[in-house]
Amino acid sequence: MPMVKTKDGVEIFYKDWGSGQPIVFSHGWPLSADDWDTQMLFFLNHGYRVIAHDRRGHGRSRQVADGHDMDHYADDLAAVTAHLDLKNAIHVGHSTGGGEVVHYLARHGEKGVVKAAIISAVPPLMVKTDANPNGTPKKVFDDFQVALAANRSGFYRDVAAGPFYGYNRPGAKSSEAIIENWWRQGMMGGAKAHYDGIVAFSQTDFTEDLKKISVPVLVMHSEDDQIVPYVAAGPLSAKLLKNGTLKTYKSFPHGMPTTEAPTINADLLAFIKG
Repeated sequence: MPMVKTKDGVEIFYKDWGSGQPIVFSHGWPLSADDWDTQMLFFLNHGYRVIAHDRRGHGRSRQVADGHDMDHYADDLAAVTAHLDLKNAIHVGHSTGGGEVVHYLARHGEKGVVKAAIISAVPPLMVKTDANPNGTPKKVFDDFQVALAANRSGFYRDVAAGPFYGYNRPGAKSSEAIIENWWRQGMMGGAKAHYDGIVAFSQTDFTEDLKKISVPVLVMHSEDDQIVPYVAAGPLSAKLLKNGTLKTYKSFPHGMPTTEAPTINADLLAFIKG
């Protein structure tokens, strides 16, 4: 399997398909590069080079006890892009991966990057604070950690079968295959990485990161996102960015790159070509 070793010795798995302009995909919690299968095949067939890695402790990357924070996530992404010597790249991040992309651009600079897109992403800040009154109460994330530690398999099943894909909405038609694939990806990774990752995605404040970014960024978010509520995310990120464009969806779920792939792929392609 293709791997790159980070400066602190962690082996990061990555996929690298095709040629042409590179598109780099950063996945959400607690998933893997496999969550981008639909997008990678779509853009590969449109002549792009597509790349996705498993975050440390996730998927096929090495399971380690430490480094499950946004600084390491961004540095690991930088290790992948440096190893592949990417130029003229577009970065796309979903959920926690959106935070990873934002922090990567702010922490490592925009050299070699021409555009980015963040989908259902965690910036600018998920947790509720005095300065972020529309955020999600910290107890919600504390409860996530309790549930993960008590029965990770059951917790992951419930997330996928419920709010992640909107299958808990009245009249929603769930897909057992999609639920099982989410569960499969989650259980491939390490419990410690996922436990610590809850703090990383919920408590990292990306406000100053967003302000530093100058490349065009497409912010894609749904008003019915039950994981990263729209009111505290997409519109605020677009406003903080120097060159941000907000694309709002009415009733798509948090996992819209999977359930609404034709729309998301078409909108991404239009942004990349535009």
